[in-house]
Amino acid sequence: MTTQSSATARPAIAVSTSRPGGHYGTPQAALGVVAFSLTFPATAWGLEGFGPWSLVAVRSVLAALIAGACLLALRVPRPARRHWAGLAVVAGGVVVGFPLLTTLALRTSTTAHAAVVVGLLPLTTALLSALRTGVRPSRTFWAAALVGACAVAAFTVQQSGGALTTADLYLFGALLVCAAGYTEGGRLARVMPGWQVIGWALVLCLPVGVPAAWLALAHESVHLTAHSVAGLLWVAAGSQFLGLVVWYRGMAAIGVPKASQLQLAQPLLTLVWSVLLLGEHLTAAAPLTAAAVLVCIAVTQRARG
Repeated sequence: MTTQSSATARPAIAVSTSRPGGHYGTPQAALGVVAFSLTFPATAWGLEGFGPWSLVAVRSVLAALIAGACLLALRVPRPARRHWAGLAVVAGGVVVGFPLLTTLALRTSTTAHAAVVVGLLPLTTALLSALRTGVRPSRTFWAAALVGACAVAAFTVQQSGGALTTADLYLFGALLVCAAGYTEGGRLARVMPGWQVIGWALVLCLPVGVPAAWLALAHESVHLTAHSVAGLLWVAAGSQFLGLVVWYRGMAAIGVPKASQLQLAQPLLTLVWSVLLLGEHLTAAAPLTAAAVLVCIAVTQRARG
């Protein structure tokens, strides 16, 4: 009786871990990384016309309205009660925490510097995922991820003259809350479509986002420009919704640790955008560090789980 039950259990596990379209997981996660790489330049543009609190609150409300409209149009039922705690973690990490802390950091930090510091996010996400889900990547994976993280840490210390700045503290806090949101969102995306994960997380923040936006706009001056409007629209629709949709789909398909390491390419992409869109000048250390972590990506993607 026990043998028969075990035999029937094995195929069920195989089916649950092989999601339809799973072979598209890496391209989808990569598209998410491209969308995220524009977040810091877009935020810098947004700060030209909005205060930091206004920008974060308004982007959250706009993204929530887009997500809510999609959920209503497709008549998506509410998630089961057991999923709401996880959705709250996603909301606190990627909807509120990361945008707020990185926006505060970008008031005094360049986008290039912030982008490379956030290069620590893949390792942080992989660590939290291992603790949360029990998935244990190979030693080769951890070695490559650690090398990439060390390169980023060395760059951070070198850029700040050996001492951490207030902006760095904001960025490190953003790493922790975002990694928690990614880990929980990747787990939930295995039991519901990825776009619904971020969609419900955004809607969950709407009751707080609306009054926060109203208060922020009442106390911070707004000067609308082409840059500030374009930056706001991108961080709301591109980074906060569409990017996270494909990102969570990718994580669900190939696993949180493996997908997270694709973000090692994000600093390199953001450095390119910071030069093209913002006219920032890079030190030699920035592209060298980004290139080093790019090599680490190749190793983590080939490492066996």
